[in-house]
Amino acid sequence: MQHAPFEQIADGIYCIETGLYRHGLAACYLIRSEDRLAFVDTGTDHTAPGLLGVVAAIGLTPEHVDYVIPTHVHLDHAGGAGRLMAACPNARLVVHPNGVRHMVDPSKLIAGATAVYGEDGFKKDYGTLIPVPEERVIAAEDGQTFALGSRTLTFVDTPGHANHHGCILDSVTQGFFTGDTFGIAYREFETAKGPWMFAPATPVAFDPDAWMASLDKLMAFQPQAMYLTHYGPVKNPAALVDNLRQSIRDLASLALVEEGRGDPERKERLKTAITQYLIKGAQAHGVDYENARIRELLTLDTELNSQGLEVWLKRREKRAAA
Repeated sequence: MQHAPFEQIADGIYCIETGLYRHGLAACYLIRSEDRLAFVDTGTDHTAPGLLGVVAAIGLTPEHVDYVIPTHVHLDHAGGAGRLMAACPNARLVVHPNGVRHMVDPSKLIAGATAVYGEDGFKKDYGTLIPVPEERVIAAEDGQTFALGSRTLTFVDTPGHANHHGCILDSVTQGFFTGDTFGIAYREFETAKGPWMFAPATPVAFDPDAWMASLDKLMAFQPQAMYLTHYGPVKNPAALVDNLRQSIRDLASLALVEEGRGDPERKERLKTAITQYLIKGAQAHGVDYENARIRELLTLDTELNSQGLEVWLKRREKRAAA
């Protein structure tokens, strides 16, 4: 069986490449404790066969998978959940309560993603979404724990990037699987200064205040590592969190310049401002790529961030007008 590229990054933790868009853009994780397994994030429907190949490569079977845990229901994190669940007969899906309905009936996810990516783009990059039987779904509460062999996995509610987002604390490594809550740190931008981090304001629930509170919540656990979906492990999160906070503040400030200017060109202005901001930030971090290369690597992020900030502004403006 073919397996996705993967590497062991900590005791019993494997980082797996999902293959979405380009290598190094989106990962997911397999946790092993004795002969019990859990996936955290799943990649897309296309990713699932390669993930099952990783299970075989470490000498186990789909029957050894106890949990499939998408940090939130955006499709680069949860798109393969249905197919994985169908292949892993003993697994339970653990998901934020606000995400349960989308895993049981993914029709709204499909409609929303099709609106963003187009029908052809959605099928090409994300495939299809398979519903998960409701009786196999656990709506995880804040602080709920799950036994995996001799490990304990703790679900922590972390809104800000999405209102259906949770992070998972691993008791063995004292590391969090953070989805998007601890930001993005693509490996191409790592320099002598360490990882370069920025916040993803993807549609539709960007909430700067809630996000800051979620970061406080995570850091109160004194984590030793963060396992990012985008991309891979980062150590010493206490030294990185302030840069991530600043990124959240900066993106909100860029958007607020446009508040009240709801003309058709606003999203394009936001995209230009975000692109310039990210290029400047990467260069200040010591990244020596040409502007065009930085822009190319961040094409998806600038597009999604501009869409997300536009939605946030519309939501603020609607509240102000009420």
